[in-house]
Amino acid sequence: MSVFFEDFTIGETNVLGAYAFERDAIIAFARLYDPQPFHLDEDAAKATIYGGLVASGWHTASGFMRCFIDWLDRRRQESAARGEQLPPVGVAPGVNDLRWPAPVRPGDVVTYSTTVLSKRAIHRPGWGLVTRRNIGVNQDGVEVLDFTSMVMTGRRSL
Repeated sequence: MSVFFEDFTIGETNVLGAYAFERDAIIAFARLYDPQPFHLDEDAAKATIYGGLVASGWHTASGFMRCFIDWLDRRRQESAARGEQLPPVGVAPGVNDLRWPAPVRPGDVVTYSTTVLSKRAIHRPGWGLVTRRNIGVNQDGVEVLDFTSMVMTGRRSL
């Protein structure tokens, strides 16, 4: 399967991969980017609405991005191995409706997936816009991340 705009099908869902959230990594991420007590300290976290240590939502979103890029790189490598032409790497002009419906706790493994919601030609020659719904689900089947994203995707020469 190639990675051009024309090859994406509305409704297509791909499992991107899984990301394990370990206690030390949760704390290290929080120290750098989201230093709130429920991300930093187990004892302090017990006194919050979460009742224990939880990962930053931004850490959860970063886990998605790691899995998405790894998945995209694998697809590109598979296409290249078959000798297929590769489109340029696109950019994401934005996300919408970012939600963290449930907390991610130490030891959770979140599996991320993406579903193509729509695609459309844009005024920029050589590019199309693919809109996706992206979710993360923990090992118990609980959704912990949900958002839509738009990604500019290279088109075949017309």
